[in-house]
Amino acid sequence: MRLCVITLFTLILFSCKKEVDSYQFTEGITIFKAEPHEKQAINSSPRNLPDGMVYVPGGVSRIGAEDGVEWEKPTFWVKVKPFLMDAHEVTVGEFRQFVAATHYQTEAEKFGDGGILDETNKQWILEKGANWEYPYGKKAAKAPDNYPVTQVSWNDAKAYAKWAGKRLPYEIEWEHAARNGINSNLLYPFGNEIVANGQYLANTWNGTFPSFDKTLDGFHFAAPVGSFAKSPLGIYDLSGNVWEWCEDWKTNYQDILDNKRDSSEEPKEKVQRGGSFLCEPSWCHGYRVSGRSFTTPETSLMHVGFRCVKDIQ
Repeated sequence: MRLCVITLFTLILFSCKKEVDSYQFTEGITIFKAEPHEKQAINSSPRNLPDGMVYVPGGVSRIGAEDGVEWEKPTFWVKVKPFLMDAHEVTVGEFRQFVAATHYQTEAEKFGDGGILDETNKQWILEKGANWEYPYGKKAAKAPDNYPVTQVSWNDAKAYAKWAGKRLPYEIEWEHAARNGINSNLLYPFGNEIVANGQYLANTWNGTFPSFDKTLDGFHFAAPVGSFAKSPLGIYDLSGNVWEWCEDWKTNYQDILDNKRDSSEEPKEKVQRGGSFLCEPSWCHGYRVSGRSFTTPETSLMHVGFRCVKDIQ
């Protein structure tokens, strides 16, 4: 009788400690059906980090926002392996090195135009001659080398990442990094306010979009990388400046949670993260850590760039 009681107790104890259902999203990402019991992660930063990259510790994060827009729901839990992330968005100068080495031609150059915001008519247009060197068109100034490269499509970003020996981040990795690898429950990587001690911490639209921009943060359009506060991990511009391409196709969070990513309908848009200098909360609060946007992979726009990540070997 005593043996039976002990056996029953052991089974109950085992069932209490059993981890919730999960599945492997990618080699470095695990999706959980519910909040996991175990949240500790073993982390060891490489001794020598590649220039311009930051160590993102592995850990557990809750992705999405229940008080956000519909495509940020439902929230779900993930476990992410450590990885390296570019400290800032890929710059015009860095992209120039890629073009010089490979003679690569971007899709905007092939099409002969790129998307810009026509501030006179308050609408998006295809501007002839807009490309990575002239993101606002040939009538505007050439982009300086220390600015984030824009007017690059997802395909262009993918090509650069391969050349650089890196890859584009999955959006779960991107949000895990924006949550500082510790599931920080903040609106932005650096806190819940965009202004601290009178200083703007991100490059966003200050005013009412698209009517007027007060430029209280000092920049009407893009800013040089590293112009604003870095996150606790040491990463710049995870909020604002330019949207950043991610690896993923647009997927409903419920489908990710249910492991139903395979759809009869062919996906058409890739994910972007981080918001941009055109984001203003009354219409687009995309620079929150949970913010998402979507665009077709051949599209090039004046406020969309990218950064890369690298697996730890």
